[in-house]
Amino acid sequence: MTAETKSAQDRARAAQDAIAARHLRPLFGWVPGTLLGGVAWPPVGRPLSRAAITSSWNLWWQAHLVDLLVDGYIHRFDDHCGIAAGRLMRGIWIRNGFRWTNQYYDDMAWLGLAAERVSRHVPRENTADFSGTAARLSSVMVDAWRPRLGGGIPWRTTDTFFNAPANGPAAILLARTGRHDRSVAMADWMDASLRLPSGLIADGVWHRPNGDLELDSATFTYCQGVALGAEVEAYRLTGADVHLDRIDALLRAVAARMTVDGVIRGAGGGDGGLFAGILARYLAFTATDLPPRADDLRARAGRLVLDSADAAWANRALDADGRPVFGPDWHRPAALPDGSGSAARKIGGAVAASSVPERDLSVQISAGILLESAVSVTIGSSEHTGSATPD
Repeated sequence: MTAETKSAQDRARAAQDAIAARHLRPLFGWVPGTLLGGVAWPPVGRPLSRAAITSSWNLWWQAHLVDLLVDGYIHRFDDHCGIAAGRLMRGIWIRNGFRWTNQYYDDMAWLGLAAERVSRHVPRENTADFSGTAARLSSVMVDAWRPRLGGGIPWRTTDTFFNAPANGPAAILLARTGRHDRSVAMADWMDASLRLPSGLIADGVWHRPNGDLELDSATFTYCQGVALGAEVEAYRLTGADVHLDRIDALLRAVAARMTVDGVIRGAGGGDGGLFAGILARYLAFTATDLPPRADDLRARAGRLVLDSADAAWANRALDADGRPVFGPDWHRPAALPDGSGSAARKIGGAVAASSVPERDLSVQISAGILLESAVSVTIGSSEHTGSATPD
């Protein structure tokens, strides 16, 4: 193992250990064979207290925590991560009312991706088989397709807002569950409907009651990430150079508009805490799963991941046990939360940040994803082939 690889692995392991120690607990504090990620540290109330029970329930945060644990298993064959991923999936199912679905298509797409990765990467002796979960949620994404309304799939079952955060992960999930034509169609729809003159992908488009389509041109890092992931999958499935051209344009726009001195910019806490980590994951996917003929794209994507990881690590704080605490902006020093002020809370369909964003599970997961993504880039861990130079 080279010094560079050891450093990347040690950092990622430290982030995983910190999240496990501070956030991972059995459901309701006692349900056997389950885990759930506490949304805040220091926590909100004691287990089973009113404050703890009524604290924000964020399915998509938990799905990304599953994905992070799968990363730990892939990169270090860490059985603790593999077992925890399965227990977390069970905790999600129970906490979500003994079902895998809710009214948000983006939540379901993320959970489907997590289930698919657990099933594909973690051996059965460490976890249950969640391939049926992935297949079911994949079917939900297919059924949500609304071309007559200008989509795409909507953000949630009650909306006519067709956005990148739903279509991007859905396209990636469909690519990985055998729904190839629809996956490519989703990537094409995002490029045709959401790409801005800047090269970035817009948040989404509204279908108004009068039939008009109204673009919401807000740009977020995670929208770029899921678009990259969808395009890499589309290239893998078709071999069409148009997808490489789109990836090139996205990388240029991200580097120019979504970084600070080469470091992916943050979006605060709450739901925004996950945005940068999602971009980092799919930048790493671009770096590891494009073919050798796309070496320039691979190198540019990987550099953004590695530079961001170096900055996040350099700017970490340490808790009383010497474990890392990461900030929402990786180019700035992190603060150490003390439990004062408000914790993350649901407002409408989104989760607002804690008074100190470092308190939020989303912020710590995001940094963990970044550091595991740096491992992927460093060791050449391809999502699909396990090779640094996939076919």
